[in-house]
Amino acid sequence: MGWQVIVFLLAFTCSTIHCQIRYSIPEEMKKGSLIGNIAQDLGLDLKRLQTGRAHIVTGESMQYAELKPDKGTLVVKERIDREELCGDITPCSFSFEIILENPMELHQVTIEITDINDNSPVFRKSQMSFEISETATLGSRFVLATAEDLDVGINTLQNYVLSKNDNFVVKQHSNPDGSKYAEMVLQKALDREDQPKLSLKLIAVDGGNPQRSGTVNIDVTVLDANDNAPIFNQTVYTATVTENAAVGTYITTLNATDADSGFNGELSYAFSNLKEHLTEIFHIDRYSGVISVAGNIDFEKDKRYEIRVEVKDHGGLTDTSKVIIEVSDVNDNIPVISIMSFLNPVSEDSPPGTTIAIINVKDADSGGNGQITCTVHKSLPFRIKSTLANYYTLVTDALLDREKLEEYNISVSATDGGSPPLSTSKTLHLRVSDINDNPPEFGQTAYYATVPENTSPGTSIVTVTARDPDWNQNSRVSYFIQETRSGDDSVSSYVSINTETGVIHAVRPFDYEQIKEIRFTVKAQDAGSPPLCNNATVIVSVQDQNDNGPQILYPVQTGGSPVTEMVPRSADVGYLVTKVVAVDVDSGQNAWLSYKLQKATDRALFEVGLQNGEIRTVRQVTDKDAVKQKLTVVVEDNGQPSRSATVNVNVAVADAFTEVLSEFTDFTHDKEYNDNLTFYLVLALVVVSFLFIVTIIAILSVKCYRWRRERMFYKSGANLPVIPYYPPLYADVGGTGTLQHMCSYEAYRTTDSRKSDLKYARPPTESIISLDTAGTQTLTHAKRDNLTNNSEHQQQKPPNADWRFNPNQRPGPSGATATPEVAMGTGPWPNPPTEAEQLQALMAAANEVSEATNTLGPGTMGLSTRYSPQFTLQHVPDYRQNVYIPGSTATLSANPQQPQQPPQALPAPQVTSAQVELPKAQTPASKKKITKKEKK
Repeated sequence: MGWQVIVFLLAFTCSTIHCQIRYSIPEEMKKGSLIGNIAQDLGLDLKRLQTGRAHIVTGESMQYAELKPDKGTLVVKERIDREELCGDITPCSFSFEIILENPMELHQVTIEITDINDNSPVFRKSQMSFEISETATLGSRFVLATAEDLDVGINTLQNYVLSKNDNFVVKQHSNPDGSKYAEMVLQKALDREDQPKLSLKLIAVDGGNPQRSGTVNIDVTVLDANDNAPIFNQTVYTATVTENAAVGTYITTLNATDADSGFNGELSYAFSNLKEHLTEIFHIDRYSGVISVAGNIDFEKDKRYEIRVEVKDHGGLTDTSKVIIEVSDVNDNIPVISIMSFLNPVSEDSPPGTTIAIINVKDADSGGNGQITCTVHKSLPFRIKSTLANYYTLVTDALLDREKLEEYNISVSATDGGSPPLSTSKTLHLRVSDINDNPPEFGQTAYYATVPENTSPGTSIVTVTARDPDWNQNSRVSYFIQETRSGDDSVSSYVSINTETGVIHAVRPFDYEQIKEIRFTVKAQDAGSPPLCNNATVIVSVQDQNDNGPQILYPVQTGGSPVTEMVPRSADVGYLVTKVVAVDVDSGQNAWLSYKLQKATDRALFEVGLQNGEIRTVRQVTDKDAVKQKLTVVVEDNGQPSRSATVNVNVAVADAFTEVLSEFTDFTHDKEYNDNLTFYLVLALVVVSFLFIVTIIAILSVKCYRWRRERMFYKSGANLPVIPYYPPLYADVGGTGTLQHMCSYEAYRTTDSRKSDLKYARPPTESIISLDTAGTQTLTHAKRDNLTNNSEHQQQKPPNADWRFNPNQRPGPSGATATPEVAMGTGPWPNPPTEAEQLQALMAAANEVSEATNTLGPGTMGLSTRYSPQFTLQHVPDYRQNVYIPGSTATLSANPQQPQQPPQALPAPQVTSAQVELPKAQTPASKKKITKKEKK
């Protein structure tokens, strides 16, 4: 283009809510000059700009930019003068917003105005005059006029240049705000006689291209002999003034001294190079040096002032100092609220976070006074969310409910942070549109009604009512009965409902004896889309009529024989004899029962509780009272008309059951009582006898079971190896001795098992126990060894071929007596034992096995306690009486007077059996023992 426009895209930030874009253009551009292609930079097409009715929103009165929606460009609308717009503030920029609708979009645009060198440095004074004494010391400083350049940056004032001379040089200084000022420093003493006046030029030069400058003339008059210059007591004065302070408000006082006296010591104060607009704000007293307020101080325009001041004596000597005035802000601006966009109405099913409005709030104050807090009332379901600087979004904070509140007056308040704070508010009227989100609600979850029996069909029972808080069609309610069954019939056969009104009618009469309660569900459904429904339970109770009399539960009346209660003669007053218990199948008052004593043998002795039916004594029982007392109690209900029942109670007044029994047995005429008493006595006897027989059978079963388990170890049918039989060692101990054990054995075997574990244990003492006739002597080791060796070395003889004797030739049994013809133990075999004797022997064997098993323990090395030295022989059954050995006619005897043979093993088949001396007579007890041994 002919004019050189430099456009920079400095920043571009987008989000789903807004975008920020920044352009940079030079000042003084012509109207219509292109700033930027906003559609391209924002990623929008031209159609979106047109349909969204894109437009610029700015809070300023002057609009410098214009949006061309048809081209998507941003152009200059008005001439932009950076110095007029921002002054000396840098960087200089202005902002505005571009808003698009449907959907709503907000884009912020910032345009920075760059400076061009269109202003030259200018001195407000065209002439400067100085009167300097010739005695001025070298290094004296003289503040020169300050040039102002409205440009900024490199285009503003850069240097001061003093025209060439011999006496003065210029020194340049910078203020904290970046502005520059110059001082003329005396480097060579003045000589009034040589040169009374000097004419100099001060040139101010900026840094633009092309460079611009401004000049001021300086006239120096050399005065005579004032050799002391005034001096400020502070190089910097600081003060604070409040915004909008009244005219004449004191700020600070300058103080300077001059060593001269008289006319040369008189000082005057003045501002040095004060900007033109500041001369209307501050005033300095020339003689006192007091600085005060002369005009309006606005914090929003200037927050800090730096003023150069000078003091001068009449000799022309001066000194300079700096005054820094801080302006404290006053909260004097109210926030301004602007509604940029507003969505009305809003649906009640809008999710939390739905945008309702976009709000712009501005406050001209600064700092804390300009910090805005935008709020809505906490009770409302809305909240304010900050999006951009000074922009807020009003969104929903919870689900809206039109049924609770169908419209809202939202008061948006903006408060600044001043003290006191200033605030403003704006009200938004928002309507909420309805959806079908509420089912009908019944007034109660369950409805109860009572219907008397035999009510006529069509009778109104109860009315159910449901309300729907929705609007229009969504609140129209209809009623239905959900089909269920009550007993054998459906609910619809009992009741019906009016669809519109909810009135429930009876369809047929009710019968309390068939159904006492009808429970069903009523559904209420609205007309929304989709429809919503709710349920309520209806409970109809059938009211009973008094058509049932009381029923006696106790005392039980069986066969006309009442129960008899016994009262001791020592019973006190109030003694509880019994309690009559009755029920009535009716309900309500028809089931309220009362008890009364109708008849009694002695009415002065007993009474009946009216409510509880308890029969108690009224007075102390005496010996004169009859043993047999008969009471008749009547039970009545509370129905109209009432119904009743009676019960007879027999009471026996006695201290012992025998007295009662003898008394009641005398009443032969009372057949019912005697029959019942006989029945119970026979029943008790049968029960006791049955328990006794069961106990005996259980004991016999356990004994037989244990005996059979013991026998199973010896009668196993498995193919076990043949174990030779070694007869036990017997000793003659006078007929009362016990079996001598050389060693003790413990066998652990399983039934029908080929593997058996045999544990052999040595005797626990040095001698084994053997009793003599006195039962107090022991067998020594020597004797024990001899017995053992004899039994081991003696040759086993075969059994006698004649051992199969007929019954008349078998050795004498136990209990056989000696006769002259037949020796003791050699007589004929007696008659076979009876079944009773066999059973007795079997029980004895089982008992012995059980006792032997129970007495084994680790403390006796497998021996029973009966074989201990303290155990007498009388406690042990004598197993040595008439022990019969097959194949031999000899019988081992326990007679101590008969000589004993050493024990022998079974003889071999080829050797004849040894002769054994016959035993003596045997007792019946030994006969049982032998029978048991043979069975084993």
